[in-house]
Amino acid sequence: MSDCYLPRLGGIEVQVADLVRMQREAGHEVSVATATRGEPLPGVHRIVARMPFDLPVHPFGVGHLTRRITSARPDVVHVHTGAVSPFAWMGVRAAARAGTPCVVTVHSMWDPVTRGLYRLLRLAYGWQDWKLVATTVSNAAAAPIRAVAGPEVPVRVVSNGLDLSGWAPPPGTPPGREEVHVVSVGRLAPRKQPVRLLKLLQAARAHVPARIPMRATIVGDGPARGQMERFLDKHGMAGWVSLPGRYSREQIAKVLESADVFVAPAPRESFGIAALEARAAGLPVVARTQSGVADFVRHGTEGLLGRTLGDLARAVARLCTDAGLRESIAVHNRATRPTAGSWPTVLDGFDRAYEQARAQRSAGK
Repeated sequence: MSDCYLPRLGGIEVQVADLVRMQREAGHEVSVATATRGEPLPGVHRIVARMPFDLPVHPFGVGHLTRRITSARPDVVHVHTGAVSPFAWMGVRAAARAGTPCVVTVHSMWDPVTRGLYRLLRLAYGWQDWKLVATTVSNAAAAPIRAVAGPEVPVRVVSNGLDLSGWAPPPGTPPGREEVHVVSVGRLAPRKQPVRLLKLLQAARAHVPARIPMRATIVGDGPARGQMERFLDKHGMAGWVSLPGRYSREQIAKVLESADVFVAPAPRESFGIAALEARAAGLPVVARTQSGVADFVRHGTEGLLGRTLGDLARAVARLCTDAGLRESIAVHNRATRPTAGSWPTVLDGFDRAYEQARAQRSAGK
């Protein structure tokens, strides 16, 4: 169950659709319930209502979903939620009413406001007593969920699933280049604080000797693009920082081939798909210690980690000036495929969560 599903294209929608496909290929019988309008798809049940802006919610979702679960009698209900997902949580409530084992996957990082909301919902509805098993995509994302849910709800870490085969770099050591190319990929949305990325690059450039050529490419588009362009013009950075816009997967792979360093600066990155793709492409990754990227990037091995914006700026500058460190990390990343994100690992992780949910429901704990 998910509020959003195809034909919408977003992180959760694509991830859930890929999971459905991979589970079916593995022999599972999978059906989808969603509040997203769209054309008929095999095994997809659209429970929709007339809502402003086609919002994926339904005022009577609990009743519809309870009847659906009671009729279909699934072994497990798997609910996918973002920070706030009303329809998905109606599915959780429906599974509890039907007495069906339920796994809830939280795809986002709970910030203080979200944690406060779920504490209120815990008091109002007692969802911690619904025999749930929760999963989330990283240890960083699991910590705030555990703090709110308490010991009654087990929280497992199961990463997003990705096909990383297309990101593998050419064999051999990375090519030596005189110019250092820094790349970042992501939506240019205010919540991602992309202007802070520009400040990071500005600070890094100040720490890199003028004799070392440096350029940066920030791939992506979004409502913050205009603000970023004004910042670049104001600070004279447009000559070495480019904003080419949204790229296809193939175009991103091409940019990563020409890159030397990848930066993922968001502190509340629950997983970091773009960073994992860059890691799979052999690039040293600079990211936050407190983000989900730290699950697959170890400081000094696959990249460099820092807690503050200043830490990240110094890490980027260090990789730009220390060619030996940059090359040693790149050689390691090229020779060692990441284990995070592999579909066999992801499917096994969810199978274990399903088993735990069924055992928990059978035991009546």
